[in-house]
Amino acid sequence: MSIKSKLLPAARVPGDVPHEGGVAVPSALADCVSISPLPLLLSDPQGRVLLANEALRAALGGRLDALAGLPPELAELIGWPAQMPARGESRRREGWVAMEGGALRHWRVTSRGVAGGAGRWLVQFEDLALEDARELAHIEISALMGTAGLGVATHDAARGWVTAAPPAAGRGEDEGQGERGTPGQSLMSVGRDVVAAESMADYDRLQQALRQRQRVEVRYAVEHRDTGRRWLMTRVEPAELSGGRPAVTVVTLDVTEEETARRHNEQLLHELGTILEVSPAGIAYLRRGALVRCNARFEALLGLDAGQARGMSLAQVMTRAGLDGTAAVQAQQLLQQQGAFETEFQPAAGDSAGAEEQPWRSLALRRAGAAAGDEVVAVVSDISRLRRQQAALAGLERERELMFNLSDVGIAYQRDGRIGRANLAMVELTGYPREQLQGLALSELYEDEALYLQYAAQERRELAQHGRAQGERRLRRRDGSTLWVQVHQRMVDLADPSAGSIASYVNVDERRRVRETLLTQADRTRAILDSVLVGIVTVGPQGIAWMNRSARRMFGGELADFIGLPISVVASAEPDHPLRRQDWLDTLEEGQAETFECRLTARDGRAFWVVGNVVVTGREGSAPGDDGQLTFALLDIERRREAENRIAQARAGLQRIIETAPLAIALFDGANQQVLQLNQKLCAFARRPAEEILGRQPALWLPGIEAASLSADLHLASGTQEAVRRELHREADAQTGQAAEVWDVSIVSLDSAGESGGTQLLLVASDVTEQRAAEEARLAAAIAQREMLVKEVHHRIKNNLQGVAGLLQQNAQRHPEASAAIAEAVGHVHAIAQVHGLQVGMTGPLRVKAVMEAIAQSVQRMFGRPITMEVQGPDPHRFALTEADSIPVALTVNELLTNAIKHSAGGAIACRMECGEDAVALSVANPGSLAPEFNLAQVPAGISGLGLVRALLPRKGASISLSQEGPMVVARLRLAPPAVALLTPL
Repeated sequence: MSIKSKLLPAARVPGDVPHEGGVAVPSALADCVSISPLPLLLSDPQGRVLLANEALRAALGGRLDALAGLPPELAELIGWPAQMPARGESRRREGWVAMEGGALRHWRVTSRGVAGGAGRWLVQFEDLALEDARELAHIEISALMGTAGLGVATHDAARGWVTAAPPAAGRGEDEGQGERGTPGQSLMSVGRDVVAAESMADYDRLQQALRQRQRVEVRYAVEHRDTGRRWLMTRVEPAELSGGRPAVTVVTLDVTEEETARRHNEQLLHELGTILEVSPAGIAYLRRGALVRCNARFEALLGLDAGQARGMSLAQVMTRAGLDGTAAVQAQQLLQQQGAFETEFQPAAGDSAGAEEQPWRSLALRRAGAAAGDEVVAVVSDISRLRRQQAALAGLERERELMFNLSDVGIAYQRDGRIGRANLAMVELTGYPREQLQGLALSELYEDEALYLQYAAQERRELAQHGRAQGERRLRRRDGSTLWVQVHQRMVDLADPSAGSIASYVNVDERRRVRETLLTQADRTRAILDSVLVGIVTVGPQGIAWMNRSARRMFGGELADFIGLPISVVASAEPDHPLRRQDWLDTLEEGQAETFECRLTARDGRAFWVVGNVVVTGREGSAPGDDGQLTFALLDIERRREAENRIAQARAGLQRIIETAPLAIALFDGANQQVLQLNQKLCAFARRPAEEILGRQPALWLPGIEAASLSADLHLASGTQEAVRRELHREADAQTGQAAEVWDVSIVSLDSAGESGGTQLLLVASDVTEQRAAEEARLAAAIAQREMLVKEVHHRIKNNLQGVAGLLQQNAQRHPEASAAIAEAVGHVHAIAQVHGLQVGMTGPLRVKAVMEAIAQSVQRMFGRPITMEVQGPDPHRFALTEADSIPVALTVNELLTNAIKHSAGGAIACRMECGEDAVALSVANPGSLAPEFNLAQVPAGISGLGLVRALLPRKGASISLSQEGPMVVARLRLAPPAVALLTPL
């Protein structure tokens, strides 16, 4: 708050006031000293106190008569007696002074030489005890705020924001120390720019409370550049200071650790709660025998409604688990003794539930508290799936026994060279009873001991390398007979060879004999295949096994040159060559064939194309592990490929011609009118990309009218052998800015009857927009030239008629007796000239209004009588005269105006044009009167007057009437189509 001061003019004091010692003192000074709240005195050069106020007596504890009576330290602060200031100067000093009783007091003394008197001094005393106490309180509060991380500030309506903490640099301290500030001071100025985004709403609520001086407590997060994210708690307390001044105190506390711990605890509780809720097991906590808390799964597994489990006793929980009476007592005893108890039970189910669908539950109780039974954790789990799995395992065990004993394949468990266990099929295969077969040496099943040792060594190697062994061998039966069997052997435990192995024996004796028969037949078949012209190649696991004569000639070598080599030896360099494939045996079934076409390179370097197929043979009836062989049939198609290449080149050349042609070309399907092929020029014709045209009908890529026209032309062309030719006008496209175009379209049918493709339609279109524009320009130029010639003719006719009118006027002057007739003829000539003059100045039909005004002006100039013009009705420019009727109507109007002038004594002639919806009426009114019983129809036709009017009047659409309307004679000419044409208003 600032106070403006004004220097007042000096006022004469009525008189002086005597001081305590009798010396006169100015009354103004005496009043100032007496009302001052600070101790003041006025002394003279001898140190006598001339004037002192009550505040000084209270501060010193009594009356002071002279400066010498002051304590020495206080007199030194004043400067008495040797250091008193000069007149008009001031001196201020501070110091601690021992007062009576030994108490130290902090004084600030200000001395000033008083003007207007010789050797007088005004001394002011300030007791700094309150200021020292306030400063000490500020320091202590600042230390407390810095230690506790607390910021306190108060908004005084008079002084603004104030704080109990001192400024950063204290009185008498280095100013540089204040720049560091304190933690409490940093909490008193939290700007919006450091508040975290998620706390902005709370911060706004705090600011609103500050503005409205409302009590509030808010927590919010700030991003500090040095300490990172901090959490602050700010509390706003409204108050009222002395004098009724409103104030608001704001306390800000750093609660980062508390908030972090609270959020961490909430997160832990949330995670634990989430774990409990999503856990598949039901979990409950019981304290002092009563259920305190459980998850929803616990209630669901016990068949309870939500919230029903709270408060249940341990006995009730056991009852829900099917334990009651003695069983429940025993369960509680086990829980007390062992600290745990588990049981399985089936909850009560509805009548419709079957035995297999009845659920199973497990209940596990664990004692958690140190005291006996104080805290118990109960866990209920759904073990229905485990029960079903156990039942399924038991069923699988039974099924395994049945499969082992009822299998048609002989199965034996072998260990240490003996049979440990065998099934019934093995008993039937060997002819030994089960009792003798169990424990029988494996060497008894071989023809001799040496052969057994050979097979046994081979099996051990394969088992060690692969964990399994297989092969075909002869088996000796109990009666001494032998048969061929296929043996598959697999180790029970790969890590422990001593655990034995499981071996299966399949009787393949009959299949063996069939295979030998097939090999004999194969030799005969190969002899037949040597005579065919198709190359036949048989490829086995080791490579090429056989090829016929045609294949040898095709490959350029003999069988010995290719035996054992892969068939890819004749493949060309392409990496994806069909003969390089290794997955034929994996992808093809027995007898299944796959066709391919590829290029081969013979041994002599000759390259040629072949078409062939590959088939898997010899897989059925073969031994396990024998995937059969591949048979390739190859046919040389080099000449056919050359012909196809020439055809493809010809088609490509034709396609290039179509693409580069300046014509739009498209091929349509005659049945459904879909586009089969097109070039880029057709895209310009359709104004669409090729992908939006190909395979679609015209209705999908042309506007409606244009598409319908093109579809009709395509339909017409499909039924005739002649070309359908038409011009297709494409409208302008306002969206793309495409201008209007004209295309010359020709459609011809490509009749391919007898072929699978059916009838096709060929469309060829050329853009003739520029040609048509040039033709229209030439036509417009010709029309413009004709219009110019017509106007020139009209202009010359007008000039000639004006010349004729001039000659007639000269004759009228030479022959006064004929001047009336000649004047009438001159009027007619002028009327005709006006019509031709109007046609010179405008294009198109003449407007009725223009003809009427021109004739009226001409008659007015000729006779010198005023003629008034009036037009009534909307759009008078709609009415126009045809070229044939323009001169008769002009002569009619001229005659009506001339008659009106001739048959009136004087005054203006009124001419009016009344416009209706589809007709116009021209009326001429003049002062006068008609003859009694006048009838216009009885006036004979002639060459002048009303007779001329009747003779010139158009036969259709025109009528004239003459009537008496008060003092005026009105002649009215009505024109309607076809005598007048209705045009668009200007």
